[in-house]
Amino acid sequence: MDLEKVQRLVKKEFDGYEIFYLRETVKKLESRRCELYNFEFSREEGIALRALRGKKLAFSYTFGLEDEDLKRLIKKTEEIFPYLEEDEAYEFPEKRKKEEYPELQIYDKDGEDLDLEEKLERLLKMERTIREDRRIVATRHLELLESTSFVEILNSNGLYVSGRKTLYTVSALAVAKDLEEVSWYDLIWSHRFEDLNFLEFGEMVREKAISFLSSKKLRTGTYNGVLRPRVASALLSILSSSFLGENLYKEKTRLKGKINEKCFSELLDIENTGTFGPSSFPFDGEGFPSISTKVVSGGYFQAFLYDSYYAKKLGTSSTGNCVRQSLPDMPRCGIRGLFIREDGGEFPELSEGEIVLEDLMGTHTANPVTGEFSLGTLGFIKEKGRLVPFQGVMISGNVFEVFENVRAIGKDLKFYGNYGSPSLFVEGLRISGVR
Repeated sequence: MDLEKVQRLVKKEFDGYEIFYLRETVKKLESRRCELYNFEFSREEGIALRALRGKKLAFSYTFGLEDEDLKRLIKKTEEIFPYLEEDEAYEFPEKRKKEEYPELQIYDKDGEDLDLEEKLERLLKMERTIREDRRIVATRHLELLESTSFVEILNSNGLYVSGRKTLYTVSALAVAKDLEEVSWYDLIWSHRFEDLNFLEFGEMVREKAISFLSSKKLRTGTYNGVLRPRVASALLSILSSSFLGENLYKEKTRLKGKINEKCFSELLDIENTGTFGPSSFPFDGEGFPSISTKVVSGGYFQAFLYDSYYAKKLGTSSTGNCVRQSLPDMPRCGIRGLFIREDGGEFPELSEGEIVLEDLMGTHTANPVTGEFSLGTLGFIKEKGRLVPFQGVMISGNVFEVFENVRAIGKDLKFYGNYGSPSLFVEGLRISGVR
């Protein structure tokens, strides 16, 4: 896309502008009963425009890229201004030096060019691996999702950046049955196709589903135990909004006024980054270089996370936390890659009566401001030297208290979307089960 042509049309009409170009292709392969069940292909290409006139900021977008489409985009943008309020914090990032942008290995040309039949065959082998045990009675959501995206951003301050990435995600659900029926769903991801181990992942999903057969009900009580990466990442997602500059400005965070105060376990280091994890990219949604920001160090709260707008509102600098969900969505302050760092210490062996939590259900119901949650969970309890599965119970509490009660951190960091964590050993987990 010739952004300079768009720029020539836009700069005559507005005091300032930002042109965001996105081209993204998504391919989805799905298998069922060891055959190709579904193939989907989609392509999105378009431009989003943010324009300044005085102290007003307008946002508009188009999926059409012909001259007439661009003229309509400008006209539509102009028509919005009478309905907007003025705000002195509206601005775009300044031009940055090239060396400020990280060089990331996140584009896989070989994987993109690999024949679809080869990719399908690996998916089918994974399903056959999952079905090797007769107790697996069904498989669902056996998918390979491949997305390739190219982004360009140009603004009136002279900033121009571009970047490309691939992301491969493999998912699977296995249903196991003996006297009862249980299931397990999981996923893996990589920016490089060859780094995906389909067979190992299939074996894991199969064995995990089987491991929950003959589950029991856990007794109501307070337990010590392990939060596996999926569970810890889910709880971190609830906590994450407390770190955003937007919520600081709107007074929707318990961490206001607590910078340099101890708010969590002294073992906890939490970092936000745009250079690590599935959402990594050389720059954020408005072209600011991707950097890493330590928000918690040794349990002490260190920093909030900002895009340009809320940084200006609060008299500080952007941390590269402008995110875009899709082309039609206005960019906003958000999480890009929030994770708990692995620890070098020893992780304790599970003692009798301690538990392992493997999954949570209903995290969207938690209160991100207070941190309160009550969620379905499943996992294992250690009884007579072995791990016995349980499900159908609830865990309740407060995420601030959970992360204050961390007593050990593992070495098995895994990302689930924008959030990552290793296993955590936590004291005082409140479980509601049978009495």
